[in-house]
Amino acid sequence: MSIERVRAYFRQYGMEDRVLELPESSATVELAAQALHCEPCRIAKTLSFRVNETPILVVTAGDQKVDNAKYRHRFGVKAKMLTPQEASELVGHAVGGVCPFAVNPGVQVYLDESLRRFDTIFPAAGSSNGVMRLTIGELETYSGYSDWVDVCKPKQ
Repeated sequence: MSIERVRAYFRQYGMEDRVLELPESSATVELAAQALHCEPCRIAKTLSFRVNETPILVVTAGDQKVDNAKYRHRFGVKAKMLTPQEASELVGHAVGGVCPFAVNPGVQVYLDESLRRFDTIFPAAGSSNGVMRLTIGELETYSGYSDWVDVCKPKQ
């Protein structure tokens, strides 16, 4: 089970107890926000794409949508999300629980600028009811991110 993989990953840092398993689903931004009693924007959603043959993850604020032109400018290819089967196989987590922790080797992680407005966020933790509460600094430390990017549409 993927949540156990995330727990094992955080065990090396003495943080496995911060991986929470909720009694209800947190598989979407809306469900996670309801379960955690927070604003949807504070849910850190992890989107899975493919850049050429490399799987990548882009972690954004829950109220954001990817801007195709910005994505193409940053990565040099059209934004193409992985299918649920590809996400599970290539990333190591099923859709609904995709997170930037304990991913398969070769997966590159990017953090979107939309997250910088928060001190703490709530990313998934490997399952459709697994979540964590992390600071942005902790997200940087434990995600193994490659870079900060700006690939979301401007807020209106």
